[in-house]
Amino acid sequence: MFNFRMPLAGALLLGSLAVPAVAADLYEPVPVEAPVAAPQYGGWYLRGHVGMSNQKHKGLDYDYFDVDGFTQNWLDDGDFDSAPIGGGGVGYQFNNWLRADVTAEFRGKSSFHALDSFTEDATGDLVGTNSYSATKSEWLLLANAYVDLGEFRGISPYIGAGIGASRNTISNFNDTNVFAGGGGYAPKDSQWEFAYALHAGLGYAVTDRLMMDLGYSFVHLGDGKTGEARNYDAAFSRPNDGFTFKDLYSHDFKLGFRYKFN
Repeated sequence: MFNFRMPLAGALLLGSLAVPAVAADLYEPVPVEAPVAAPQYGGWYLRGHVGMSNQKHKGLDYDYFDVDGFTQNWLDDGDFDSAPIGGGGVGYQFNNWLRADVTAEFRGKSSFHALDSFTEDATGDLVGTNSYSATKSEWLLLANAYVDLGEFRGISPYIGAGIGASRNTISNFNDTNVFAGGGGYAPKDSQWEFAYALHAGLGYAVTDRLMMDLGYSFVHLGDGKTGEARNYDAAFSRPNDGFTFKDLYSHDFKLGFRYKFN
């Protein structure tokens, strides 16, 4: 008699062995994606720069320029030579377009020269000429904010503005009247003035942390003053408030670097 139990038992055994293999083939683990870190734009940075100033003023003033019976004429209303500048500061990058920093800058001595003449109103005769010379320097402290305008092949243009204070120093002031054979001088003096600046420039990413900065700044420095002016012949000295250089301003060109900590 044929035994059906043996083939049936074998089939069941083979089926039980195949089930785990089929189940393993059908199981696909759900992939777990690693969290993507949000872009990090914020962080502290250090900055430094060197450059040259191109300085101007809006007039030299003195108590005795307006004297009854005489007229003063500027033959050369004066200008400043270029001078080196250098500074540094610390800043914070808030996001990919906004940052701010505070800076301290020393502005080296710039030479000044001007020439005027005085004529007598009644006769029109030349009374004398005055050749003026001086040097000027400043310490400039600013709080600045900038807007970065995007990145184009590693180059990032920006604009900005700053406000602060400038300590303006006028020294070596001299007044020579060759025509009359006389002259005078004024001692060194310094004063703090409100200052502001407008910035524009280009940043270039040297590395992921180091940015090279080629910048321009228009800087308004306020007034500069000398001490009380004195004649070389004390008998001709008169009380006065010194000479005032009105509305000092400068077009600055700078090369600098910014180093980010993160």
